[in-house]
Amino acid sequence: MSWLSGYRRLSPSYERDPRNYPAFLGLAAALCCYKRLIRLTT
Repeated sequence: MSWLSGYRRLSPSYERDPRNYPAFLGLAAALCCYKRLIRLTT
């Protein structure tokens, strides 16, 4: 979970609507995986 701490929108106090939290969590995880994939293939 520490690699997700760099995304500001995942802070529960920042998000007004709690229904958006799972969507931003999935987006942050996908971005982290994409960045790692790019780093491993270059």
